Amino acid sequence: MATRQIISKETTLELRKRHIGPSCKLFYKDDPIKILRASGVYMYDELGGRYLDCINNVCHVGHCNPYVVSAAMQQMAALNTNTRFLHDNIVLYAQRLVSTFPKELSVCFFVNSGSEANDLAIRLARAHTGRRDVVTLDHAYHGHVSSLIDISPYMFNRPGGQGQQDWVHVAPVPDVYRGTYRDDEFTAEECAEKYADEVRRLCDEAARPGGGVALFVAESMQSCGGQIVFPPGYLRRVYSDVRAAGGVCQADEVQVGFGRVGSHMWAFQTQGDDVVPDIVTLGKPMGNGHPVSAVVTTREIAESFGAKGMQYFNTFGGNPVSAAIADAVLDVIENDKLMENATRIGDYVRREINSLREKHAIIGDVRGQGMFLGVDLVLDRRTRAPATAQAAYISRRLKEEHVLLSCDGPHRNVLKFKPPLVFNLDNAKELLEKLDKIMTEMEAAECDVGAITRRLYKGVRGEYYTAGCTLLYLT
Repeated sequence: MATRQIISKETTLELRKRHIGPSCKLFYKDDPIKILRASGVYMYDELGGRYLDCINNVCHVGHCNPYVVSAAMQQMAALNTNTRFLHDNIVLYAQRLVSTFPKELSVCFFVNSGSEANDLAIRLARAHTGRRDVVTLDHAYHGHVSSLIDISPYMFNRPGGQGQQDWVHVAPVPDVYRGTYRDDEFTAEECAEKYADEVRRLCDEAARPGGGVALFVAESMQSCGGQIVFPPGYLRRVYSDVRAAGGVCQADEVQVGFGRVGSHMWAFQTQGDDVVPDIVTLGKPMGNGHPVSAVVTTREIAESFGAKGMQYFNTFGGNPVSAAIADAVLDVIENDKLMENATRIGDYVRREINSLREKHAIIGDVRGQGMFLGVDLVLDRRTRAPATAQAAYISRRLKEEHVLLSCDGPHRNVLKFKPPLVFNLDNAKELLEKLDKIMTEMEAAECDVGAITRRLYKGVRGEYYTAGCTLLYLT
């Protein structure tokens, strides 16, 4: 095999600017990292520098997991073709996959990305209900194709977005810390009821002549909205109300599925054993970096879709190599007890950050489950004013300390912890020690972090880019 030429970081950056679309943004735009290899929870740059990866929820069982790589190589050496030919891999994997779901969810469609899966879910819902309208949550992101930008306020409400379509209905995200109904005013049960009432109201509004809700879609825990965990009972109530209105319910598990929450394989299960969506979409971690994803649904919905007469075909979805890789990922999750690890390490990280909360006033809320955690940074715990510039600064400083951790949420003030599930206790201690160090430095310096961030990271079109966070002008 020919050795590929290794070029300088400067040349790589110049070629990217010349040949890659300018809207394709880089992490750490001011000083991007050139990654050449990765293993487990570490990524390595062109100089051999090692970075602890707390960002990558795609390489679910660890970067370049040897067992998964071997499964890919073996099947690639034997056969790869489309699914119009019979092959064992796709059917055996489908059988195994649906065994992890409630019995109602028994039929699979295989695709290549979470975006494809979510686009297909909309088609399934509309074919089954004969309706068009979609209820989504504020700040939600479900993919990059046109149909999903239309139902993703995270995209359509931002620069370049086209705004809200008349068939899209946006419910407030059930964020009990800084949302419409908060835990300093209501109990968790009251919050769940009030947020669910907002969805029911939108279903009623959609019941206009010729209208009606086809689909309610939500991540089972919201990621881009700031690592939001829904109050207990929320999905149970919403699913019941949406079905009563004639719609179906989708759980987007693209970011939170495959055991990331630790206690369950699928995050919707944390809302109760009786909470069962009609459609589930899977993606990112399914192939540990290989492009494979799926839609899992009921027999009734699948048959409604088939009855429309249009054949569904996906050239690469569920091909023998993809199915072999996805099956290997399940092997590693089970054999290496990664769900148990997600619970053990996630609980430790959350407990220790709550301890740091006693030391650092900037830490407002620590939330999440397993290896899906968010640290909401605030300027004032009473008002809960978001510490946007400080979050960006911390993320940049962590990068300088060779730890990769992103920030998100409507105010870009939430540190997001979503590493590969092989993250261990020593990795957790490294993250926590460096986070504590940086927060201590900030407090000791009594510096204007916002001014520093603005000075160092001024970008184009009135934006600041720092450590993967897009930050609007603060002045």
